[in-house]
Amino acid sequence: MTSLKSKLKEDLTEAIRARDELRSATLRLTLTAITKEEVAGTTPRVLSDDEVQKVIARESKKRREAAEAFAKGGRAEQAEREKAEGVLLDAYLPQQLSDEELGEIVAQAVSEAKAAGAEGPRAIGAVMKIVNPKVAGRADGGRVSAAVKRTLAG
Repeated sequence: MTSLKSKLKEDLTEAIRARDELRSATLRLTLTAITKEEVAGTTPRVLSDDEVQKVIARESKKRREAAEAFAKGGRAEQAEREKAEGVLLDAYLPQQLSDEELGEIVAQAVSEAKAAGAEGPRAIGAVMKIVNPKVAGRADGGRVSAAVKRTLAG
């Protein structure tokens, strides 16, 4: 078992003992998503810490999107719960990059892509190939894409 998965299980046990309903429910759903990912496919496997982080990031993103949908639908109480679950899951993810740090990485990648011959808006794919491994798990894909487009545009 990976260290991140075992930490989630330990935290779940603590949450149950403390009768923290929000935390225990969120961790149960996340562990279920991890287990589902492990048994998906033809043969069961154990996920690495990086793969577990991807599952947690996906679950956190679902919570943010659900919170937005509930807020638009006028269900503020449910939106707040979803936001709280997302914040709880974000604690298990690596620290997100600030806009300045992301901008520096993107600028560096743009100069690398231009040196390789990529120019203008068509260079987005080349720049994304350089940027994505550097920011994996530390920046949302939408933020990265927007930063790349902004930098290439001007």
